[in-house]
Parts: sequence; C-alpha cells; structure tokens
Amino acid sequence: MDSFELNKVAGAVLGALLFAMGTGFLAELIYKPKPAGDRGYALPAAQEAAAGGGAPEAAKDEPLPVRLASADAAKGQSAAKKCQACHSFEKGGPNKVGPDLWGVVGRAKGSHEGFNYSAAMKAKGGEWSYEDLDHFIHGPKAFVAGTIMAFAGVPSGQERADILAYLKGLSDKPVDFPKP
Repeated sequence: MDSFELNKVAGAVLGALLFAMGTGFLAELIYKPKPAGDRGYALPAAQEAAAGGGAPEAAKDEPLPVRLASADAAKGQSAAKKCQACHSFEKGGPNKVGPDLWGVVGRAKGSHEGFNYSAAMKAKGGEWSYEDLDHFIHGPKAFVAGTIMAFAGVPSGQERADILAYLKGLSDKPVDFPKP
C-alpha cells in the first residue's frame, strides 16, 4: 500500500469524525433538552444546631390528641407495613424480631410473654400509653436509651397518629384516645 492509499483512508476517517461532530453540534442547536423539573424525592433539609451547640430542635408537631382526632386507621395499616418485618399484628401472633403488637396499648412495657426484651426496656416501667407509643415510634433509641430496636423512627407526626389509630383497633378492649 502506498502513501496515497494511506492518505485516502486517514482522510475518510477524519472526514467521518468531523461529520459526526458537526451533526452533534447542529442537533444541540435545533433540539433543546427539557430540564428534569422537580421529579424525584425531596431530601430533608439539614437541621441547624441550637444556639447553645446542643442537639437540633425537633420540628413542632400538633399535640397528639389533635393528631389522633384526624387519624385514619386505614392509612395507619398501610404505614405499619414497614413494621411487619419485625412485628406481627394478629391476636396470639408469633414473636418475630420484635414482640406481637396485638393489644399493645395499655400493656406493661417489656412484658409480652415469650419475648426477650432488652434490659433498658424492662427497666422503663409503666404501661404503653398513646403518648409513650408516639414518642417511641418517633425515635425508639431516644425514648428508651439502650434499646436494641434497630429502627430509625417515623418523623411524620400525622403518620404516627395513623399508626396509633391502627393499633387502637388491634385489641379486644380498645383504649380510648386522649381528649383534645
């Protein structure tokens, strides 16, 4: 192959590359891509530390009785699906990683038969009230320091109220909601 043939091949390759680049630039001029907009998930805003350098101040929810007045048990059942990996909700249901939650409102803390609670939960004492359950569902490790429950919590106050409305129905003798 002589140098003239090599020049033709190199010219053809360079010409094809220039043609591809040129059509790319031309296409960008003609067609403008649309911005994605606000699709996707909104990320929570970073919480700033309090002036004293302590923990960030929690977002203020409405009082629990007000949230419970507008709570929806059907939405609570749907929201409680994230709990089904560790808890059962049937009467006489099995203990899983966590205890069965049938009749949890009014039950003594750390007392469900056949479940080995952490020492911190056993030491907490008292009965589960709607207020205690609301705080526990919001942040288990904040409510019972030393608990072995590995759940981050439910930050939405209304979602927690819906879950509590669902838990109210899981009892032979449901405990009434606190009055607003």
